[in-house]
Amino acid sequence: MHVQEWLETVPAAAVYALVGVVIGLESLGIPLPGEIILVSSALLASQHGDIDPVVLGACATAGAIIGDSIGYAIGRKGGRPLLAWLGKKFPRHFSEGHIATAERSFEKWGMWAVFFGRFVALLRIFAGPLAGVLRMPYWKFAIANVLGGILWAGGTTAVIYYVGIVAESWLKRFSWLGLVAAVLVGVTSMLVLKRKAKKAAPAVAAE
Repeated sequence: MHVQEWLETVPAAAVYALVGVVIGLESLGIPLPGEIILVSSALLASQHGDIDPVVLGACATAGAIIGDSIGYAIGRKGGRPLLAWLGKKFPRHFSEGHIATAERSFEKWGMWAVFFGRFVALLRIFAGPLAGVLRMPYWKFAIANVLGGILWAGGTTAVIYYVGIVAESWLKRFSWLGLVAAVLVGVTSMLVLKRKAKKAAPAVAAE
């Protein structure tokens, strides 16, 4: 069953709780599809009036900020052994290569890595624990965490919600035949561009 179809079967309060908990756990350092849940819930809110987008965005923001804060505390206390343990439990996400990439981002950007990490799937999982392990001053982490959480969670909810409303009104004006034709044109264009890119790659490499 698709995520959005499943969400339609549960009460609004459960959707709010699910979004907050999943995003909180993801921000804490557990690889979960927080963004997928948030986007699906925001789309659902645009189609069903019983889900309030403001409450949804607030729950997502709270989960993001609280989860990252707990992750920071755990990382600060657990240190490097924590990263080694996570690497064993989640080798696909916490491999040495991923950790090294995240560390370079932190060393280069500092608190901005926490802020912009919200918008990057890999850094969103790493941000809290890694900031704690690297002993980033808490006040810097807190500022980046709160601002990033508000902008990512609240912004994503607002954008997807309004896009969903606009898309629904457009779909009502066009027939299903027109919709299928639009999809086919889009897929064909994508395939043509992909084919051209493959042909151009050897020429660029030769230069």
